Amino acid sequence: MVGTLDWRPANEHRDLLAEPVAAAIGDVPEAEVAGIDPELADTAAFCERYEVPLELSANCVVVAAKRGGQVTYAACMILADGRADVNGVVRKHLGARKVSFAPMDEATALTGMEYGGITPVGLPEGWPILVDEAAAAASRVVIGSGLRKSKILLPGKALAGLPGAEVIALAL
Repeated sequence: MVGTLDWRPANEHRDLLAEPVAAAIGDVPEAEVAGIDPELADTAAFCERYEVPLELSANCVVVAAKRGGQVTYAACMILADGRADVNGVVRKHLGARKVSFAPMDEATALTGMEYGGITPVGLPEGWPILVDEAAAAASRVVIGSGLRKSKILLPGKALAGLPGAEVIALAL
């Protein structure tokens, strides 16, 4: 097991998932979910309290890519002990003139998920999911559930298998 949490099959505990995540979790049969204190959803506090190593926790960052007045959104998955090269790798990969972190209100409204719990499972159709190669190669990673009150545990390869996912070298 990972950390001190009571992991259970996510398909059987959809009440711990945001609506769009619950609708898509069937595509990730190996996913497990565990309830947490929502006040501890942020990565550093979560990892410390539940004894999950940073290198087994992956963050989902929503970015807004702009080019010629057009805005497209994408998700970047990177291990918590790394940083995504948003202005270099992500910008070039998305063919954008400018890429920035999506504002919190936009990210939550577009995804139907809570800030601090956004996850690549259940994102809007057509969104690219850029998965750092280290996250994809991890035997298991902890990610958001769409809600601050829980986390999902799944194999890194499951991130690479999500609709719209592309595995690239994202880390700085």
